[in-house]
Amino acid sequence: MAEQEIIQHTKRIFGIWRTKSSFLHKLSEFISEIFIIVFAISLSIYFHDRSQLRHQRHEAKEFLLGLRQDLKTDIEEMNNDKNSYQNSGTIFRYITRRKLNESLNADTIHKYANWIFNTTGLIANSGRFEGFKSAGKMGTIENKELQNYIMDLYQEDIPSLIVSTNDYTAKKQRLFEYIDVNMKRTTDSTTNMISILGSDPAVNVCRSLTFVSQILGRYDTCINKMKMIIVDINKDYGN
Repeated sequence: MAEQEIIQHTKRIFGIWRTKSSFLHKLSEFISEIFIIVFAISLSIYFHDRSQLRHQRHEAKEFLLGLRQDLKTDIEEMNNDKNSYQNSGTIFRYITRRKLNESLNADTIHKYANWIFNTTGLIANSGRFEGFKSAGKMGTIENKELQNYIMDLYQEDIPSLIVSTNDYTAKKQRLFEYIDVNMKRTTDSTTNMISILGSDPAVNVCRSLTFVSQILGRYDTCINKMKMIIVDINKDYGN
């Protein structure tokens, strides 16, 4: 019922008591009008709530479908990151496990140079999640298990991973600084890099860079959680 009609019935309530009808008739009309108004308001609230629920479901669907694409992109990046850390662990184990008087192989160092001198860290596509959460809309996701998976991923799993990769990058930075201070040219086209990496101070730093299992484990935790979220979204909305 339109708002204008509710106003009209409200006015009729006040007009009932000015008529010359009997008290019982007035009371009957009064109760009838009250019932009509209450029913009209309840019906209006019902349709408003239904409309709001449809809007919330639409927003949740759009968020989850967008999030699914974000996660697919992140999984691809994470698998590349894992490969980088696996290679980093391999080369730093090689550097630290050689015998005391054994020289580093220049070809091996050259092969893995990219993983000695690069830094790798996750840049998660978290903007969509942060915007949806800050708007107070996470509760509109009706699948509560899915909602919990998403919250755990972005508030626990990814932050834990970032802490580990930041710590690893900080250790690598110590190696970079040592190399920068001690780097010298041996010819016009070569340097003393092999000698630097074989020195005790460099080996000591490299030893701390052999430990990548925690990082790889946290990448796996994130990837597995992301895959679970994608499966749940597919169940609710299709592939």
